[in-house]
Amino acid sequence: MTRIKRGTIANKRRKNVLSQAKGYRWGRSKKYRQAKEALAHAYTYAYRDRKVKKRDKRKLWQEQINAAARLNDITYSKLMAKLKEQNIELDRKTLAQLAQEHPDIFKKVIEG
Repeated sequence: MTRIKRGTIANKRRKNVLSQAKGYRWGRSKKYRQAKEALAHAYTYAYRDRKVKKRDKRKLWQEQINAAARLNDITYSKLMAKLKEQNIELDRKTLAQLAQEHPDIFKKVIEG
């Protein structure tokens, strides 16, 4: 029976892992085992931080809305309660954009 060399798939997998780890420092960009470990951590952080990014954006929008609301003599919490009471369904991203780019329209929204 002839000998079968099984290198092509394994080599392809290793090459793929090393290409994904390109730019990593020291052995993590050149050694398969270290690259695989580094990528496993990188994927975990990437997944986690996609959630954190959304959290941070929402926090920033809240701060921007609060700052603009206080210029119009109302707090953030009272403003959001007032908007909910009047069934104005603007999300925080839109409100923050209005507060920054169109303060006159934002004032009209607050006056409701």
